[in-house]
Amino acid sequence: MVIQQPNSQIKLTNVSIVRLRKGGKRFEIACYKNKVMEWRTNVETDLDEVLQIHNVFLNVSKGLVASKEDLKKCFKTEELDKVIQEILKKGELQVAEKERSDQLETTWKDIANIVTDNCINPQTKRPYTVTMIEKAMQDLHLSVNPKRSTKSQALDVIKQLQEKQILPIQRAQMKIRVTLPQSKESKKLREKILALVTSVEDEDSSSTEIEVIALIDPGKYRIINDLLQNEAKGKGQLELMNLREKEEGDEKF
Repeated sequence: MVIQQPNSQIKLTNVSIVRLRKGGKRFEIACYKNKVMEWRTNVETDLDEVLQIHNVFLNVSKGLVASKEDLKKCFKTEELDKVIQEILKKGELQVAEKERSDQLETTWKDIANIVTDNCINPQTKRPYTVTMIEKAMQDLHLSVNPKRSTKSQALDVIKQLQEKQILPIQRAQMKIRVTLPQSKESKKLREKILALVTSVEDEDSSSTEIEVIALIDPGKYRIINDLLQNEAKGKGQLELMNLREKEEGDEKF
């Protein structure tokens, strides 16, 4: 005797699920990984590229498809694409535990890097290392939020570090002077350095050397120094002239 599966059951595996509760019921759609965020940021506009199957479920893991009656009652429409778009827009993306852990770790490191790149120790006039900032974040007992922008969370970290005086920290830009001997290699190196600066305040070129005075984020100081060490063969010079403190309340990095 052949046991027939009900035609409202579809088995799916290896999916990312977006879930929305509405009208007392739970609705789900089965999507490809990473495509949900692409759709929400308008990078992807084709629903068929986002969905593993073009349907609405009551439970994806059990393969239970939502009936037209359910859609009509809860969404006031039977039009599938309208329902799918509402779930994509308002629903919660379900994330596996390992994926969630990886996402939190990435967010944590991104925040630490932003703080490192934009802040200095006002006592030593030097940037902190990422490791030192991460240690300070641990001392704050910081809980990162993967749904919030890393830049806004980095601003919160800086504010908390200042308020709780865990370590001396100040948002600032460094004013540097880079001097290079006049050569073809130096001109190429100059282009690499200019790509790392925030703004050029002055530039002078003579028959013997190139001089650039510029503002940089603190995190770029070591990168520029390494470039000079590796590519200028010890003939380039990097000098820290002074610091320019960023305006209080300036929330742009």
